[in-house]
Amino acid sequence: MKIEVILLAAGASRRMRGEDKLLREIDGEALLRRAARAAVGSKVGAVHVVLAPGADAHAHAKVLDGLAVEVVVAEDWREGMAASLRAGMAAVSSDCDAVVVALADMPEVSAADYDRLIGAFDASGSRIFRAVDGQGAPGHPVLFGSEFFAALTDLHGDRGARDIVRAAGDKVHDVVTGAGAVIDLDTPEDWAAWQSGR
Repeated sequence: MKIEVILLAAGASRRMRGEDKLLREIDGEALLRRAARAAVGSKVGAVHVVLAPGADAHAHAKVLDGLAVEVVVAEDWREGMAASLRAGMAAVSSDCDAVVVALADMPEVSAADYDRLIGAFDASGSRIFRAVDGQGAPGHPVLFGSEFFAALTDLHGDRGARDIVRAAGDKVHDVVTGAGAVIDLDTPEDWAAWQSGR
């Protein structure tokens, strides 16, 4: 099986009130690097990090130095998450069996979480495997078999892949990865709450 990661990191951090959340450090490491390192440390075949163009892309790419990732620039990133997904899908290998869509602002997603999704994957390519927390709340990452590649490539707007997951019905299988599946850091308050609980 050939499974690749699309790590979405092209957001504008608008809710951080002027600070770039992906460059904020956790234990001396930028959040973006931490997220990419988790993906690289898993059993996936490749990691594609999708960035916005311009100065931010340069700063983000710099913190990825030395990691085995491919930087992909979503030129139309302002359209929303769909543009980043399309850019990521364009970078995926033609013989890929599945992609794992992940978000770069989730500090507790680990290599083991990716591997749990991969371990659950049916190589037929006909399923979606979604990380959930211990109570069953859905989160990220989400693994999509190749059956869903065309739909991912055809997305538009800022809804991401939620509609694809919703329409897939009983082809969606939940994989418990723990609390990290639903912890994302969008605001200074999110950061403060998470760090106080560490």
